[in-house]
Amino acid sequence: MAGIYVHIPFCKKACHYCDFHFTTTQYYRDEIIQQLANEIEQRKNYLTERTLNTIYFGGGTPSILNEEELSLLMNSIHKNFSVAENAEITLEANPDDLSMEKLLMLKKIGINRLSIGIQSFQDPDLKWMNRAHNAEQAKQAVLNAASAGFNNISIDLIYGLPNSTLADWKKNLEMAVTLPIQHLSCYCLTVEDNTALHHFIKKGKVSEKKDEVSSEEFLIAHEFLAANNFEHYEISNYGMKNFHSRHNSSYWENEPYLGIGPSAHSYNGISRQWNVANNIQYLNSMKEGKLLFEKEELSIEQQFNEYLMTRLRTSKGISFEYIEKILGKDYSVELQQTISAYEFPSHFEIHNNNLHLTIEGMLKLNSIVIEWMK
Repeated sequence: MAGIYVHIPFCKKACHYCDFHFTTTQYYRDEIIQQLANEIEQRKNYLTERTLNTIYFGGGTPSILNEEELSLLMNSIHKNFSVAENAEITLEANPDDLSMEKLLMLKKIGINRLSIGIQSFQDPDLKWMNRAHNAEQAKQAVLNAASAGFNNISIDLIYGLPNSTLADWKKNLEMAVTLPIQHLSCYCLTVEDNTALHHFIKKGKVSEKKDEVSSEEFLIAHEFLAANNFEHYEISNYGMKNFHSRHNSSYWENEPYLGIGPSAHSYNGISRQWNVANNIQYLNSMKEGKLLFEKEELSIEQQFNEYLMTRLRTSKGISFEYIEKILGKDYSVELQQTISAYEFPSHFEIHNNNLHLTIEGMLKLNSIVIEWMK
């Protein structure tokens, strides 16, 4: 299975917590969209598997693009790749962009899955995050999407907000399951360098929520969503049966993908590369026909470490058989020796030669990965 990711580096507003590559100005927008289409053609041979099973428009805010811009990108993909008949084609969207007219346009050009950045159904939270929408728009966007014929709808929610209570978090989850969604991503607020949130904390304007409170919110989501038919298939992701994100799952399952646009990453199994995270540098280099990027060839040890980091996040866990077959018997033996001496056996379970983290283990994911990596 192969996938393509297209990074749209434009947003209306800068959310206080976000460190993804974007700009709130629209300078050079037309030129950059054209160069995204050109890059798709230029790199059509990066993937040995030419049939795409997933297409993902991320950002930034892809939903700010108009029909002409999105059609240009879709046409370039179809011109240079074979797209599977049942391909999952996702577009990240903000609620304030999803008018009924916009939704019908997205359906018409081939988008069949929406990932809507709700973040919260409560106005104080949205104002604090500097989101462009309000709580009513958040609910209405999902309802409108379903009315427009979308039957594969994901929403994002953020927990760990400094001024949000456990009761507030429960209300967000309760609202989510009343809506016609099939997938839910729950992300813990993290403080990233060079964001407004990081600045607020340094200035003492905001206090970080204690880890134990965020952990409790994680457990609340796990239990509540499981009781409402959402499978917890990755540490931050919950999907109804047959509605797990196929594109994101390809990242966790070591599948190849091509990343298009400034800051986008690509992976082919043995190397990883990432485009320059600067719109002007990206634009100028593309005009000269030489994309600016960095590349890293992955050693066997790095491949082992990446396998641990990605697969331990998932309900599928890690396969000792896969490690032995692909990376070598020594890696499988050493890992089994490491976990046999691990101080907290309650953090994992082993079934059919596969190791899975328990819910307690997921709370300690980062420390487990660090301890088990080579």
